[in-house]
Amino acid sequence: MTEFTLRRIAMVGFGEAGSILGEELAAADREVVTYDILLDESTSRGLLVERARRAGVQTADSLRAAVADADLVISAVTAASSAAVAQGAGKAMHAGQIFLDINSCSPATKRANAEAVQSSGADYVEAAVMAPVPPQRLKVPMLLGGQRASDLAPVLRALGMNATFIATEIGVASAVKMCRSVVIKGLEALAVESMLAARRLGAEQEVLSSLQGTFPQMGWTDKLPDYLISRVAEHGRRRAAEMREVAHTLEDVGIEPTMARATAVRQDALIDEIEAQGLSYPHGQAFSWRTLADALADPINGGKNS
Repeated sequence: MTEFTLRRIAMVGFGEAGSILGEELAAADREVVTYDILLDESTSRGLLVERARRAGVQTADSLRAAVADADLVISAVTAASSAAVAQGAGKAMHAGQIFLDINSCSPATKRANAEAVQSSGADYVEAAVMAPVPPQRLKVPMLLGGQRASDLAPVLRALGMNATFIATEIGVASAVKMCRSVVIKGLEALAVESMLAARRLGAEQEVLSSLQGTFPQMGWTDKLPDYLISRVAEHGRRRAAEMREVAHTLEDVGIEPTMARATAVRQDALIDEIEAQGLSYPHGQAFSWRTLADALADPINGGKNS
């Protein structure tokens, strides 16, 4: 195994996942620098610079500046932006550096990203993030794949990350994530459609009781519906984009992505409704699917009492 250390880490993308991981890695006494395309916009630059400062993270004015002299470059952007970041990194990185792609992309996209990065002489490692980042933060489970993944996993674990090597071949880790998402994000979409309809029909208690009876350990009469629907209400656009990546994954192996496509449509549709009615996700407050359902059903009067 090749020995190496991670002294300087570049975080490309400083959204939810990138900002949390950047803050945690800075707290682990690593030099962390970030570049995000929002730094290019005068309307968003100030807020992002301040958020990075509070996290103990430096900011760079370009991707090239961010990755210069970084031992590890972490790409934490949207699925739609991952290819552009990999291509840009392939023009700026060099041998001895490692590019860790944690974006939710299809195996084919990850393999194309790997080719772009490795054209520079740098090494590419894919990561499949197997749970939401906020609750577990640096300890969120990640599956790693690539020729250097077995070297990188113990180094990341030494920093407090929950990284597990599973394959030298690029695409296996992302395949696990994509196939799992058919179930996980599909369940979220099913909950949205079922619960909003049951609320409007006055049948929610009976529906929830029936689901609890069938799946007694899942928590249908407790917090599960709030959690499932909150994931779509807060991150529906991003999750819909991820499900379109899932659809590509299935198509690549000859599986018609009926459920994946429907899930993406349902996720986008909820965000369309929320935006059309001028609603917003209640950050910093407890989320109630009933409150959201009532607001969507009767935007003027707020629907039934929740």
